[in-house]
Amino acid sequence: MDLKLKGKRALVTGSSSGLGESIVKMLANEGATVIVHGRNEDRAKVVCQEIINNGGMAEIALGDLSTDNGADEVASAALKNGQIDILINNAGVTSHKSWGEATAIDWAEIYNNNVVSYVRMIQRIVPQMKTLGWGRVIHIGGGLAIQPIKEQPHYNATLAARHNLSISLARTLQETGITSNVVSPGAIINPMVEDWLVNAAPKFNWGTDLEEIKSKAVQQLIPNDTGRFGEPEEIAGAVAYLCSTYANYISGATIRVDGGTIKCL
Repeated sequence: MDLKLKGKRALVTGSSSGLGESIVKMLANEGATVIVHGRNEDRAKVVCQEIINNGGMAEIALGDLSTDNGADEVASAALKNGQIDILINNAGVTSHKSWGEATAIDWAEIYNNNVVSYVRMIQRIVPQMKTLGWGRVIHIGGGLAIQPIKEQPHYNATLAARHNLSISLARTLQETGITSNVVSPGAIINPMVEDWLVNAAPKFNWGTDLEEIKSKAVQQLIPNDTGRFGEPEEIAGAVAYLCSTYANYISGATIRVDGGTIKCL
């Protein structure tokens, strides 16, 4: 299927590694010119060069989105060679501190990194989208926004804020040709998660084989209808669809890509 992204320019925050890297590569494969964002220049250059070597078009924007100056630098670099049609807000941090461990400062810092950073990029990119009469803003949320757990309450709350601000933005952008939506991943496998699973396996008696460990971890920690972890490309696919013209009639929505982990309407 042609998602009709040729000629579009997409900025994906936090795309020098992880889920953002998968998203930026898929959009490039669909013909979009992508702006790879990160704070580490070497990692961003590697991702950018891989895209170019694969026949895609890519640029780099470096900066720390937790500060106004950093967001200014990213927006300036992203807009240097043309308009931005698509903004994917993905950059953020995680924390596994409990209620007893997370201080008020921890709450403020993670909110700045995970929510205010999204706001910074919306305020710097969306105004020029309005002059185009078309645009896509997609926020990466998470199932813990809908069904939070007792652990990492400050992180859970930032996901809920992302979902909330995305819907508010959609209402603000009505009839502008710009949509605002959330893609809400479930538990996604990646090398960091695999390392954590292997290290946690002895505690939970999950065995030593990685596939067995993953299977038992899903059963005990994140039971879902598919019986497995998700893959980064499956999140990227949902993002790419929402970027396309086929998603013109979708705005203010949350698309859950979680294998049925969240049990709600």
